[in-house]
Amino acid sequence: MKKICTVALALLVLSACETKSEFKVTGEVSGAEGKMLYFEAAALQGITPLDSVKLKSAGTYTFKQKRPESPEFYRLRIDDKVINFSVDSTETVTITAPLADFSTAYTVEGSPNSEKIKALTLKQIKLQSDVNALSKVMQSNRIGVSAFEDSLNAVINRYKDEVRRQYIFAAPNTAAAYFALFQKINNYLIFDPLNSKDDIKCFAAVATSLINFYPHADRSKNLYNIALKGMKNTRTPQQKTLEIPEDKVVETGIIDINLRDMRGNALRLSELKGKVVLLDFTVYQSAVSAPHNFQLNELYEKYKSKGFEIYQVSLDADEHFWRTAAANLPWVCVRDANGVYSTVAAMYNVQTLPSLFLINRNNELSARGESINNLDEAVKKLL
Repeated sequence: MKKICTVALALLVLSACETKSEFKVTGEVSGAEGKMLYFEAAALQGITPLDSVKLKSAGTYTFKQKRPESPEFYRLRIDDKVINFSVDSTETVTITAPLADFSTAYTVEGSPNSEKIKALTLKQIKLQSDVNALSKVMQSNRIGVSAFEDSLNAVINRYKDEVRRQYIFAAPNTAAAYFALFQKINNYLIFDPLNSKDDIKCFAAVATSLINFYPHADRSKNLYNIALKGMKNTRTPQQKTLEIPEDKVVETGIIDINLRDMRGNALRLSELKGKVVLLDFTVYQSAVSAPHNFQLNELYEKYKSKGFEIYQVSLDADEHFWRTAAANLPWVCVRDANGVYSTVAAMYNVQTLPSLFLINRNNELSARGESINNLDEAVKKLL
């Protein structure tokens, strides 16, 4: 009898240990009978399928998985609709949602971090909606490029300021803070880990905190490396008196630029003499980049046959990202490997990105972007 009791007790303890090593995701999806619900891991390497279930009329489901050693991200998916959430213990996360508004109208219980991730998701959706509305106003020519970019930057900066205060610096050791760093607008990161000093401070704060709490976690080490790369890229160089070399100034007084395109060919700005040129300093790894290039493309298609050209200088720290983003652009695309510390950008007194300059057919600087109310009209006059 004693032996039987001992074995039973051992099995009970073993069963309890196994339960404690798991977390559970449960809930229901209304109006989804016959639909497949997928449970997936959102790992550093990409999305990994974990489990799935065909929902019955009640729409209930339960998934179990081994508890992660450090905070990890998961998602529920029906078709192309996704709910993101996080797990950092043996918690039970309960997620209830209607099929129609699966990604936005869900409720989450048992995970404060997942509640914050939902709040961030809804804020990001609202931000994307505001950006889309601004783009439509621009495309209808109700505002010019400069006004559009000023408004767009203001909207994005307000969002970033709020998220910095409430989600990143308020609790940098949480999954919600990590999630906030990698949100996107127009498929570009809202927080720039390589080119913006203020944004890199956010990455550094979360990285430092996660390294302290979870030093052996892959996410912690990866984020720490990203922050180090960003700090290295934006480290202020030794201050020097900026002098414009004589060979940089062509006979008409324009400051020449000689940079390489994606094929490795050196292309001089001065070689475009005889054309009206829009000189554009930009960072492709920016939420502003997509609508900015969309506007430039409309302008380019409209006037390229009349002698109009765009000379676009990328200040992106990530060369691969630049090559990918610029691969299908029809105008001259070059990159300055010095990034935000570009000498030629400093010579043109570039203060913000993107920054535009109009050059006439004689290689003379005609106007800076901030002084142009209507870019289309300004180009048309020079042609």
